[in-house]
Amino acid sequence: MENTNKTIVKEFIFVGLSHQPTTRTFLFVLFFPMYILTLFGNGILIYIIARSSNIHTPMYYFLCNLAFLDTVFSSSTVPKMLVDLLLAEGRISYTGCMIQMCVGLFLGQTECLLLAVMACDRFVAICNPLRYAVIMSWERCKRIMAGTWLLSFLSSILPALSKPMLFCGENQLNHYACEILALVKLACGDMSYYENIIAIQSLFTILVPFSFIVVSYICILTSILHIRSVEGRTKAFSTCAAHLTVVSMFYGPSMIMYLGPSSNFSSNQEKYLAVFYSVLTPVLNPLIYSLRNDEVKKAVRRILISSSQIP
Repeated sequence: MENTNKTIVKEFIFVGLSHQPTTRTFLFVLFFPMYILTLFGNGILIYIIARSSNIHTPMYYFLCNLAFLDTVFSSSTVPKMLVDLLLAEGRISYTGCMIQMCVGLFLGQTECLLLAVMACDRFVAICNPLRYAVIMSWERCKRIMAGTWLLSFLSSILPALSKPMLFCGENQLNHYACEILALVKLACGDMSYYENIIAIQSLFTILVPFSFIVVSYICILTSILHIRSVEGRTKAFSTCAAHLTVVSMFYGPSMIMYLGPSSNFSSNQEKYLAVFYSVLTPVLNPLIYSLRNDEVKKAVRRILISSSQIP
């Protein structure tokens, strides 16, 4: 009965990253090229992997999924943020906000699990190379990816459908997107259900996969140190370095936001951390994998050479 006299919120107003027109223009000029590079870089990476039959292996199959995931993940929030930076006030409907929240959760959880799957692939390739083709068969890789996408989808959509959030009165969202942590702070009523859901999801989609990655790389490092050939050790390190860099960039802000004490972070700090994994990580991932992976660089050279020979 407490909320009967309050207005039910039907749209939200984003506070955004800044109120200053000069700062907003600067951020638009900064983020717009980064988003274009995200689309271009990940698109090129997918094209290279698809075109190069010699790298049609599980590692590059997972990398292709990661490039596609980064593209969609960034596109779920960045275009709207860019438009809002040019407007005096960014608005989104309640339905649109809930869809954006679920899509963000779905894609974020999928990337967390995918990075753990990629660590598993490197573990098998380095620690058990003779059985790699059997363990990481194409059929098994496809089932793993299908299970990863399905599990993340159900984990993100079912809580929102089973108990929709209620917002009454305040509709100014101190964020540039419908991030679940910002929405929980704005919602009215008992939020213990969603707080418990966030804690459980963070445990199984962030902490558990990250722990698995750490254990996997401890085993990988032990195996690499036993490789006698300097060339073999260098090649093993190079295939793992790119993945470890991506893991640290994505998991770092995610763990700080979702596993750290919420009282230690203001809404402003949370939205700037969100910029890191929604804007910076997707644009850097293809560069990291392209610059630190010899197979990708060789594939690019082969495509360029074959294209130049076409009359």
